[in-house]
Amino acid sequence: MKLILATNNKNKLREIREMLESTGVSVISQAEAGIDIEVEETGTTFAENAAIKARAIAETVRARGEAGYVLADDSGLSVDALNGEPGVYSHRWAGENATDADRIAKLLDALKNTPDAERGAQFVCDMCLIAPDGTEHLFEGIVRGVIMHAAAGENGFGYDPVFGYGGRSFAELSAEEKNAVSHRHNALMQVLAFFQAL
Repeated sequence: MKLILATNNKNKLREIREMLESTGVSVISQAEAGIDIEVEETGTTFAENAAIKARAIAETVRARGEAGYVLADDSGLSVDALNGEPGVYSHRWAGENATDADRIAKLLDALKNTPDAERGAQFVCDMCLIAPDGTEHLFEGIVRGVIMHAAAGENGFGYDPVFGYGGRSFAELSAEEKNAVSHRHNALMQVLAFFQAL
């Protein structure tokens, strides 16, 4: 089974490849499939953005007369005390050219007076899978945690250094540990179950 991943994000590609490497599903990036487009994410939900990206790549594949499964992932951080922000704007929340450090600094500043009991948060990952016949399938993975008071750990990316799970940040977990519990894992296992049921 070959899967085209509708992303230019190397971190997402690496994680999804690692999670599927022993399943018989091979993952190639849109660039490896010869598709050089940047899809604008105009949706207001993770599900809408995942579908927008998947459709754009699937249409390109079909226009070339090819067939294959296309998978897109839109994910982000939703913080309880911030009414679900940064949400779908997780990557752009601190500005268009912000770094991970900038985003983390803004988040910690926004929560500086928030007590521990109110620092709950969740990572959300919505995946849209488009089959060769054009049918769309949506899967959602969530992992609950807390926002820590300071960044910790050298692994991961994005908000991982301040997302506390089981007493450690996601950035303090090994790739194997994170991949076993993450929001992306929880969504991807549903995709895998879909493939296994075919």
